[in-house]
Amino acid sequence: MWTPELKPGPAPLYERLVQSIAGDIRSGTLAPGMRLPPHRELAFRLGVSVGSVTRAYTEAERRGLLVAHVGRGSFVKTNASPVPDIPTTERGVARLTNAGPRGAGAIDLRCNTPPPVSLMQDLNEALMALMARGALDPAVHYIQGAGLAPVRQAASLWIRNAYGLEVDAANLVQCNGGQHAIALAFSSFCGPGDTILCESSTFYGARMAAEHLGLKLHGLPMDEEGILPEALDRAVAETGSRLLFTLPTLHNPTTRTMSVQRREAIAAIARSHDLTILEDDAYYAYSRKPPQLASLAPERTLYLVSLSKGICPGLRVAFLALPPGVARERLIRGVRAFGYCPPALGALVFEEWVREGRIDDIAQAIQKEAASRWKMAHQALGSLMTPPGADHSPHGFLPMQALEAERVTTRLLRAGVEVTPPDAALVSRDADTGLRLCFGAPESQAELGEALTIITEVIAGHGRTDRDGIV
Repeated sequence: MWTPELKPGPAPLYERLVQSIAGDIRSGTLAPGMRLPPHRELAFRLGVSVGSVTRAYTEAERRGLLVAHVGRGSFVKTNASPVPDIPTTERGVARLTNAGPRGAGAIDLRCNTPPPVSLMQDLNEALMALMARGALDPAVHYIQGAGLAPVRQAASLWIRNAYGLEVDAANLVQCNGGQHAIALAFSSFCGPGDTILCESSTFYGARMAAEHLGLKLHGLPMDEEGILPEALDRAVAETGSRLLFTLPTLHNPTTRTMSVQRREAIAAIARSHDLTILEDDAYYAYSRKPPQLASLAPERTLYLVSLSKGICPGLRVAFLALPPGVARERLIRGVRAFGYCPPALGALVFEEWVREGRIDDIAQAIQKEAASRWKMAHQALGSLMTPPGADHSPHGFLPMQALEAERVTTRLLRAGVEVTPPDAALVSRDADTGLRLCFGAPESQAELGEALTIITEVIAGHGRTDRDGIV
């Protein structure tokens, strides 16, 4: 039974697995024609995700190391001539110039970002305005505590106008993006070994944070409106969990949105069990504006808003709104532990955009482009895609059985489209399985259109083929 050695290093896990395959072919450990372990078996043996193994096998095949046969598995190529190891700094360039039938790298539908809208003029004008009024000085200094007071005042105004939620600036903590905010909340309200409740599938960043901090995620069954209240009630009693992490609006990955009645039920159960809620409202801007859990249970809800999904991910600005009266000293210690202080330059740009009202124009431009891309996806995929809990969504979900999702993922990568590994979001075995497609990631609508065509062809069973004619 071949088990590869994954050497430590800066390269991604899948790349290190490809290096191990190449090295074992050179040494003769993997002989020509030898069958490699199935994806799931090797993933279990290595303690990694199936998606990482799938991506490694596909990349090894592209480099001429393996050949795959549908229904039979992956085999060492009989005339394999392993490509020499490429330095990590050059490997990405090589992939972009050589990967797949497109000849320019796979179309990336993995990263859930807002669609590209040019912000350079907005950025330049904000910096010029900050310089003109002498407000850039904090950008070159450490920022202590919860962030700059003017930035938090701007955030309070922005959340009120864009989210319809009144939040006192004194209760806001500035974070280095939403991922940082999640890690702060997890580490501040939980101890090693504690259990955090969440949807049966959840944001992969939350999974990473929990694993890194030594915390357990307990997935809760969902219906078309999200978490089942009775399941939450049982799980609190069974696990002793004190924290619920939830994405109630355009849930990632399934795009489901809780109704008002469901939110009220979740809030009531949290109140009855003295359960703290971490509400990640990353996609509220795309929604029909349902009431937040923070408005229904303000005394126990940590409310997370971020610029990453609806404004500009590169600014790395997010805010945690804390319940009134909740001690924030541990959170502030977490800010120092994870990064010493919140970044200032992006926050100052955000403040200037709020001050000038420019942030509303940016948000509208992004929503307009997102709606156009959603319309394209809906026209191409139709009933293959779950209807979202809003008029449009930055991501779509194609439900399918787990094994089929893995096969489609592999076929898409060979055909030139890269999607999120289907097991990345899974927390529990009863989770809905399928593929998440991120419509904002492609550089243009034309590139998105090409990806959608490939997806429909691959799922229909007569999709494009790789160099060896295997789909």
